[in-house]
Amino acid sequence: MTSEVNLSVHERVATVTLHRPEKLNALTTAGFVGLSRTLAEVAANDDIGVVIVTGAGRAFCAGGDVASMAADREFSEPTLEGRAQRLREAMECARLLHDMPKPTLAMVRGAAAGAGLSIALSCDLRIASASARFITAFKEVAYSGDFGGSYFLTRLVGPAKAKELYFLSDKLDAEQALQLGIVNRVVADTGLEQETQALAARLAAGPGIAYRYMKRNLNAAETGSLAEVMDLEAWHHTRCGMTEDHLEGARAFVEKRKPLFKRR
Repeated sequence: MTSEVNLSVHERVATVTLHRPEKLNALTTAGFVGLSRTLAEVAANDDIGVVIVTGAGRAFCAGGDVASMAADREFSEPTLEGRAQRLREAMECARLLHDMPKPTLAMVRGAAAGAGLSIALSCDLRIASASARFITAFKEVAYSGDFGGSYFLTRLVGPAKAKELYFLSDKLDAEQALQLGIVNRVVADTGLEQETQALAARLAAGPGIAYRYMKRNLNAAETGSLAEVMDLEAWHHTRCGMTEDHLEGARAFVEKRKPLFKRR
């Protein structure tokens, strides 16, 4: 962790908080690298079943530190290759949120802009407060975009709409984002944390092994052929059928009771 990223864990739910509220949680490159390292630790921890990413204060994340950009000190590396490598290291947080074998949730209040939007999009689910706002913002600083935003947004809204949002940098409110499929749920500002924690607790009590393989199937479906995905489904479905959780779920269904999954 760094001073820009906080981590707390409670009952199998990890909450990763971007913590630079005086800058609307716009992170430095070092902050994003710290986020990537924190998420790598969370991904490897089998005692954590669900991850929530959120921002401190009144915003989710305003992206990168524009003041550093304006002063030309965003990167300390002098070469193109060094800067690209440093950025790629920072961007690893988005891949981890997308690929880690457990559900990831973005709890969004206020602004999700630039890299902040990309990080929210990299999560499996996004819960937004009614006052949330979404903007690609890269055009405003003459950047092409990073943190996988072009990958995630294209798959959520289609290529034509993604290009429009990148080229024009129009701001979306929470309801517009919901209609486009960018967020899964919109809740009242005062109920955001309660609703997100309730959803996370529900997921944390679920069949963790099955979630792992569901996520692999669904991620593969983004780029794989039908035959490739069906091959994965056959292996993963059979693997899940060999778990205690599968037997417990089937018995609970027959006995008309709620299953008690133990993630084994």
